[in-house]
Amino acid sequence: MKRLMLGNEAIARGAYEAGVSVVSSYPGTPSTEITEYAAKYNEIYTEWAPNEKVAAEVAIGASIAGARSMSCMKHVGMNVMADPLFTVSYTGVNGGLVFCVADDPGMHSSQNEQDSRHYAKASKTMMLEPSDSAECKYFVKKAYELSEKFDTPVIIRLSTRVSHSQSLVEEEERENYLLKDYTKNIPKYVMMPGMARKRHVVVEDRIRALTAFAEDCEFNKIEMNSSKIGIIASGISYMYAKEALGDKSSYLKLGMVYPLPEKLILDFASKVEKVYVIEELDPIFEQHCRALGIDVIGKEVFSLLGEYTSEMIKKSVLGEAASQKIELDEEIPVRPPVMCAGCPHRGTFYVLKKLNLTVSGDIGCYTLGAAAPLSSLDTTICMGASVSAALGMAKARGRDFNKKLVSVIGDSTFIHSGITGLIDIVYNKGSNTVIILDNSITGMTGHQENPTTGYTIKGEPTKQVNLITLCKSIGVDRVVIADPFNLKEFERVVKEETEADEPSVIIAQRPCALLKSVKYTGNCVINDKCKKCKVCMKLGCPAISWNGENIKIDATQCNGCGLCINVCPFGAIEKVGEK
Repeated sequence: MKRLMLGNEAIARGAYEAGVSVVSSYPGTPSTEITEYAAKYNEIYTEWAPNEKVAAEVAIGASIAGARSMSCMKHVGMNVMADPLFTVSYTGVNGGLVFCVADDPGMHSSQNEQDSRHYAKASKTMMLEPSDSAECKYFVKKAYELSEKFDTPVIIRLSTRVSHSQSLVEEEERENYLLKDYTKNIPKYVMMPGMARKRHVVVEDRIRALTAFAEDCEFNKIEMNSSKIGIIASGISYMYAKEALGDKSSYLKLGMVYPLPEKLILDFASKVEKVYVIEELDPIFEQHCRALGIDVIGKEVFSLLGEYTSEMIKKSVLGEAASQKIELDEEIPVRPPVMCAGCPHRGTFYVLKKLNLTVSGDIGCYTLGAAAPLSSLDTTICMGASVSAALGMAKARGRDFNKKLVSVIGDSTFIHSGITGLIDIVYNKGSNTVIILDNSITGMTGHQENPTTGYTIKGEPTKQVNLITLCKSIGVDRVVIADPFNLKEFERVVKEETEADEPSVIIAQRPCALLKSVKYTGNCVINDKCKKCKVCMKLGCPAISWNGENIKIDATQCNGCGLCINVCPFGAIEKVGEK
């Protein structure tokens, strides 16, 4: 049976059909749905791990034990799991092992652009890149065969467009994969220096074998049309090129993107007059071609930045102008990213802005606290950096500065990589204040459970990490829970904790407004007491606006959270329709 599937769903389907039995990941857009779809198959043990390094190690352990396993992440998550990646390239596998990494050209939901093909080359690990959902499923199934054949982990590289676009996929039966025997093998799996030196020889031999395999493997295909123009591309760039150029060009589609073939590329280049290399982000194919002595056209006409489009390719290759755009009579209003109406983080950032504090920020919904009018965040680097970077700031500038400094980090992000930063503060005699924004879920990536929620990915009750006990066990004596919607009390707590000459943690506890368990009712309205002071506008709530004459609250956006009622100094906002 064929049906439409997201690329991410097709990856999960491929894992299911390949007989995979263990999937461990950490959510990160655009990769999240792979693991969520995998969790729908009862035959697959699926989990959200605390971070990508742990997830990769769980998958590696399952592979060594003889199972086919998988770990999925976004591109910045690959940075977190790089340590085990480089070593498992040395150890090889027992059961097939696949890592799925989804890059985000254009940074739709990321703090940087990153080309994960570099990791394949640096770790000397085989990498495949599908271009549509059907290939996603097929490439995953083949990846397990190749993983076991060549004794290597295999990386599947995706991009936002492949992960989140749909195409037809044929469903097939699940393979009856039996666990491989587990035998203790110290020289293979214990990577102390003496063993690792010998395994490095194995890695180099494997790369040579994989390079030979790349020359005529089914993933790399030549499609001859015109002898005037040849295109070398992979993944979504190949799809864009086909759409833009059709049969006006010939194509070398690279589905195996590391290691790259040599003879195949030379043969293709010899058959066309001009060779264009079309690849989003870095010139990895281009540099390989130039090293082979091929005069290709690449980044001199194609951008290093962001996503490509078929119109951009058509213009760069054929010199044809983009099709005329439809002009609208009225300008479409911009829709900047904003925290949702009722977001529990809004109260926190309102108070921090009011107190004029320096805020060391982190990755999550609360990163939007940097947007006007809240404009609270001073920094956002990577997950967990809010805590450790703030210690560096305090050590650099001294105690007086530290009294006007806080870290903000979500509950899931704190578990991911904030705990070690807090240990650093305590161990090295810092006195920083850390605010854990506990909204009872992993919010930014679409409401995934995490170790603080008390539920697994399959919704099963489990042990819940107690943030108070955790922080106290680290050595933080001052741990306070406060409701960020109780603005006066929250402001008092923040003032008190930042003045303390010891580490402190404030748990800003209020659930995400979009959770099914949150039952706000009614909506807020402006009454005749309004003085037009615009204090409520400082919240940045998308439901509240100023039309030049009056404050308005849009009943279609207001969910009745009531934060604006707490802000108004004149009692000019009230709730109606409350159940």
